[in-house]
Amino acid sequence: DPVEPGAELTVNYVGVGEQSRQVFDSSWVRGEPATFPLDGVIQGWQQGMLGMKEGGRRLLIIPGSLAYGPGGNPPVIGEDETLVFVVDLVAQTPAS
Repeated sequence: DPVEPGAELTVNYVGVGEQSRQVFDSSWVRGEPATFPLDGVIQGWQQGMLGMKEGGRRLLIIPGSLAYGPGGNPPVIGEDETLVFVVDLVAQTPAS
């Protein structure tokens, strides 16, 4: 089934700041996928993951306004920084 709002996702991913060119987070580096509710992450993920199916891979290019905005997330994510993610959807639990 495709991902819908409110789902819980298990994913492998890497996130890179477009301006900094720095990897700021990676489940692959940690050696295990991450699990979280879709409504608990940045807006760019909430919008970008909809419709994805288990086993799929997506490239998300998220403008700062749908990420951490003018405040950024110092010290690794700058003000209004565009974020680039490669995401593999391992599993999902639909919203009840």
